[in-house]
Amino acid sequence: MNKRNAIKWIAAGAGWTAAAGALGLGLAGCSENKPNFNAVDLTGADYARDFKLTDADGKERTLADFKGKVVVLFFGYAQCPDVCPTTMTEMAQVKQELGKDGDKLQVVFVTVDPARDTPAVMKAYMGAFDPGFVALIPTPEQLAAIAKDFKVYYKKVEGKTPTSYSMDHSAASYIYDTQGRLRLYARYGAGVAPMVSDIQALLKS
Repeated sequence: MNKRNAIKWIAAGAGWTAAAGALGLGLAGCSENKPNFNAVDLTGADYARDFKLTDADGKERTLADFKGKVVVLFFGYAQCPDVCPTTMTEMAQVKQELGKDGDKLQVVFVTVDPARDTPAVMKAYMGAFDPGFVALIPTPEQLAAIAKDFKVYYKKVEGKTPTSYSMDHSAASYIYDTQGRLRLYARYGAGVAPMVSDIQALLKS
């Protein structure tokens, strides 16, 4: 696009008066106002847009249920020895660090082990970190479908007995803004402070 056409394009959207400002300080201002996230920015991604799964109380849940809150969605399982409890502990700390905005954060935990993660198990597991965290329990068929849609990896690793198996799984979190739009992908181990900063930025946007 040449300079003449660029000016016409700006003028069409903002008017000739605004165009002069946009060519100068206006454009710089827009750049400065864009959030500088710590997590990977997925704004506009065409996957992981929603879910329809049952929680530990037997209620069907979707992202719309949490409108007005920043949602952090994580896939894991209750018998996970390290990644899952570490992530949930960090999310409890994040909620605490947010102070009065803590009630605007909703953590959602989708189990990749529905055979063992019964409603009673998941209620107790979420309660160990924060009673406000929501656990979702998909059927095996739902789990396969949502894993594909969310680009999540999970695989059963056989143990010494039929019930002592473990689950390999993706360890990152998806973060949605208050309108239910996918915005960020937070890798495991990023830390509490960066997560707090990103959530605060989303609450302000």
